Amino acid sequence: MTVDDVRALAQRIEAEVGKAVVGQQAAVRRLLVALFASGHVLLEGPPGVAKTLLAQSFARATGLDFGRIQFTPDLMPGDILGSNLFNFQTSAFTLTRGPVFTELLLADEINRTPPKTQAALLEAMQERSVTIDGTTHPLSARFMVVATQNPIENQGVYPLPEAQLDRFLFKHVLAYPDATEERAIVVAHGNRFGVATPAAWHGEAQADRASLDAAVAVVESVRLVDEVVDYIVALIRGTRTTAELSSGASPRAAVMLAGAARAAAALDGRDYVLPDDVKAVAPDILRHRVIASPAAEIDGIPVDRIIAALIEQTAAPR
Repeated sequence: MTVDDVRALAQRIEAEVGKAVVGQQAAVRRLLVALFASGHVLLEGPPGVAKTLLAQSFARATGLDFGRIQFTPDLMPGDILGSNLFNFQTSAFTLTRGPVFTELLLADEINRTPPKTQAALLEAMQERSVTIDGTTHPLSARFMVVATQNPIENQGVYPLPEAQLDRFLFKHVLAYPDATEERAIVVAHGNRFGVATPAAWHGEAQADRASLDAAVAVVESVRLVDEVVDYIVALIRGTRTTAELSSGASPRAAVMLAGAARAAAALDGRDYVLPDDVKAVAPDILRHRVIASPAAEIDGIPVDRIIAALIEQTAAPR
């Protein structure tokens, strides 16, 4: 497989998702980058902007096994991971696998469950494995978490710990569609009763495990020259010295930024990374990893504006 094949594969997946989801091309692009960079995505947006449908449609288009967990305040770690139950017929313990044993896991409203339960995903997201009663069970190499959270409901939610947030490659904010897209949504969905599902469009998988593994291998071979590496490091270190930020990004963010830039380049059919690839993915990578200073919060300066200014001020190689 070549980068042109990766680009063609991504275009087929994007077109297939577009049969069910109107608009949200930027979100689909982030999911594709995360898929080929072996990352996870946190989707934030108001109710009704197709966060769940987007995850379902993406899983169907990529051929990944799909699992869903509805996060609630009473959810326990065992409800996610599973547990060993005693089988009286065999007089032995048998593993009952939880919903985490899948390939694309939708963690719906992830901030509605306490940090103790959120932490159940840490090992799965970082190492793609799950440890139950001292035994480690591997997950799929393509295991991917797509989590959603609603920004406008503040009651009954638990902020995601920094360690949890740092596991997500992207935090992408979904906005309301424009007038043209909203009209297209009404035309496409207005004659249906109940909740729309990808199955209603009879979508077909555009990829399989072999093609996805091959695409990931191609992305890993995309060239990253020294000048671009220095640019990535300068951006990340800049988050730690900017006066408007009280907390900057970690070295893990630099590694993830490099991987995402490689995937973005491959999606454009290139086997080398440009500074523009880094700039394109940097906001969604940094948004959830930095904290505005108290002075910036008092002045009402949003984190996104601080990040945009940092990217503008950091000299990019030519």
